[in-house]
Amino acid sequence: MDFTPPPIEDGFTAEKLFNQGFSYTYDDVIFLPHYIDFPAEAVDLSSRISRNVPLSVPFVASPMDTVSESAMAAAMASLGAIAIIHSNISPATQAAIIRSAKSRRVPILSHPVFLPPSAYIDSPDDFADSPFILVTESGNSKSKLLGYVSKEDYMNQSDKSLKVRDYMAPSTPITVPWSHDLKEIDKVLEEKKANFVGLVKDNEVVDVVTKDDVEKVKGYPKLAGPGSLGADGEWMVGAAIGTREQDKQRLEHLVKAGVNVVILDSSQGNSSYQLEMIKYVKKVYPELDVVGGNVVTMYQAENLIQAGVDGLRVGMGSGSICTTQEVCAVGRGQATAVYKVASIAYKSGVPVIADGGISNSGHIVKALSLGASTVMMGSFLAGSNEAPGAYEYQNGQRVKKYRGMGSLEAMTKGSDQRYLGDTAKLKIAQGVVGAVKDKGSVLKFLPYTMQAVKQGFQDIGANSLQSAHDLLRSKVLRLEVRTGAAQVEGGIHGLVSYEKKYF
Repeated sequence: MDFTPPPIEDGFTAEKLFNQGFSYTYDDVIFLPHYIDFPAEAVDLSSRISRNVPLSVPFVASPMDTVSESAMAAAMASLGAIAIIHSNISPATQAAIIRSAKSRRVPILSHPVFLPPSAYIDSPDDFADSPFILVTESGNSKSKLLGYVSKEDYMNQSDKSLKVRDYMAPSTPITVPWSHDLKEIDKVLEEKKANFVGLVKDNEVVDVVTKDDVEKVKGYPKLAGPGSLGADGEWMVGAAIGTREQDKQRLEHLVKAGVNVVILDSSQGNSSYQLEMIKYVKKVYPELDVVGGNVVTMYQAENLIQAGVDGLRVGMGSGSICTTQEVCAVGRGQATAVYKVASIAYKSGVPVIADGGISNSGHIVKALSLGASTVMMGSFLAGSNEAPGAYEYQNGQRVKKYRGMGSLEAMTKGSDQRYLGDTAKLKIAQGVVGAVKDKGSVLKFLPYTMQAVKQGFQDIGANSLQSAHDLLRSKVLRLEVRTGAAQVEGGIHGLVSYEKKYF
């Protein structure tokens, strides 16, 4: 690839554009097209979230309690990305979520219900979200599997006062090892003419996969590659921790659960607390990658790099539910922040996570091209099937709750530590509670997002993440600032009505 600056001076280099004293967001800037000599399918977006944790897809699910739990972690890993489990829960619960996501090789979780043979099913609500209740000797996942009751069989049962043993399916359910992927499970279902299989790990039933689940996923865009697998052959899952003394105990739980990377979760990462925690993690768990942040300046980044971080999380007040810039008058436009931090981090080989401000595929193209190795997303993934919480209806739209970790509602669960407010008598909100509309499954819409990002990289003449960074730093890639009118022109305009549909 030719990295010679264009002979005709046109547009601004990133160095010149981002050193004029302005704080730019993603919408403020636009890349100028370069030269294409490869198809979009040839674009390689494999990257790293940290020094030693590779990803085939540069997407990270944010550690928020309305975004990342076990279902999101399994789905993101299956796509080649990763989710960071939030810490707004007890250490034991956070560790259990990690183990749950890592104990299967399918992108779906059903959370099966267990009962002993002597139990009664009182109502359809006992099935929760599962189409089956599994019957085991002691009524938990660690005892022998005896049979099952389908929700349909229960509804058709005239005498609801019978014990489970009296009408459970007589045959023992089919089980397969937890490491079976969807293709292998589909084959077993076809051969056995079964409606579901149980996934077993260390003699424990960890999940159930139904034929309907398999058929649904088969209808989504094809998953590329084996997903994000660690050295242990399990899905890779990350987790957030704070910087307090008790977080050292939390970290111990997470390491035992097999966490692959930890993120120090703070709105302002350049603090004595975080520097000390970085050093602690690297001393006690030298093989574990630790990501520091959040930062938005080169000075902040350099302090954390010197302390030994393996990655940097960039962003302050740029999230859709974050009010830090309004409340505290500190932060930075996300485009400027990503460029500035990445321009110093790359010299030390430290990957940058662009956290916040992502609302479309174009923002992802800009974040990655400005030097980020991955993008962290909250609202972009909230509202999906895999996000925690139940769907509700607001004004005729199907929605899920989405809240900032700086909202008072989240702070009451423990996230005030993230804003160094856990010891304060008065809690000051730096986020809001809202709702986002139903997006369906991330297994469906993220592959389309990836394709859009690849086409953006093709337009700027970059066939990989590294080549985009090289084009930017060699001053070949040029940008301009967009006026308000240019931003309007660059979006949908001039129509009486339209249907916004990308896939």
